[in-house]
Amino acid sequence: MKVDCFKCQYFRVTWDQSNPRGCTAYGFKTKQLPSLVVKQSSGMDCLKFVPKNREGGQTR
Repeated sequence: MKVDCFKCQYFRVTWDQSNPRGCTAYGFKTKQLPSLVVKQSSGMDCLKFVPKNREGGQTR
């Protein structure tokens, strides 16, 4: 399964120009999509993916 970070409630865009994307579930920022970093470092697809709530944007 390919994870789409843009559809995950944990995905964040950061103010950090060198690391503009972040994942609050794993607690890191990166240049790449967080799901790619997880796949590269663990060999597994992201297990923390939670789809965003379509009605109100993000669920907390």
